[in-house]
Amino acid sequence: MNQSDPRVFFAAERTLLAWLRTGLTVMALGFVVARFGLFMRLLSLESQARGDQSYFGVSAVLGVLFVVVGAVAVLVATAQHRQFVATLAQSDLPSSYNRTFAVLLSATIGVLGLLLAVYLVVSRV
Repeated sequence: MNQSDPRVFFAAERTLLAWLRTGLTVMALGFVVARFGLFMRLLSLESQARGDQSYFGVSAVLGVLFVVVGAVAVLVATAQHRQFVATLAQSDLPSSYNRTFAVLLSATIGVLGLLLAVYLVVSRV
């Protein structure tokens, strides 16, 4: 009995998409944390007058780190997914399904996350 079992492939797709969701959530949290320092600086007229940016600096660094961690998680999950799918037998791969879409989407999201981190650093959050 040599029948195709696409459940293995679709389980790998679900795992990739779960990592994509997780990475996006971590990146969004990082963006909010990075912008929290700006919010605190705007609310505090006293620290703005003195030039004290302690809240701003710490939240900016933490936020950028969260964005980078989320982007790296997505990129690593994408690479692992590609490696795993390459090990599957041809009979386990659905013939009419575009197998590259999820990989391209995930890789694009990961690269955009890294670009967001660069933007946050360059724009001084």
